[in-house]
Amino acid sequence: MPFIRKNEAVEYEIHGGRFVSYLRPATGSRDLAAWRAEIPAGMVGPAHVISHEETFYVLSGRLLLTIDGESAELAVGDAAVAPAGSELGVANTTGQPAHMWVTTRAGLTAELSDGTTVTPPWTH
Repeated sequence: MPFIRKNEAVEYEIHGGRFVSYLRPATGSRDLAAWRAEIPAGMVGPAHVISHEETFYVLSGRLLLTIDGESAELAVGDAAVAPAGSELGVANTTGQPAHMWVTTRAGLTAELSDGTTVTPPWTH
């Protein structure tokens, strides 16, 4: 199925953020997963090490991304790439919600600082 309509997207909530999944193996993508992340005002997500490269494109608001200890505040139209094996942190330090488009290879996993491995359902 090459077309996924907005009403077919599946929403997940974890760590205070909302992840709206469009592309993943369950919707017909063989290699990629892509979703819109909704990060509420003031949210600081837990740092985690990612198994696959991830790309980020800010759709609205401002976000603070930290990749392997290097931080940058990104605004609308800014992008970033986090290599496989890097530690990633996402925060919205503003008073407004922010949205970004995220793309990775299908099957991504994330290891939290306590050693727990998370397999996000929007990547499978």
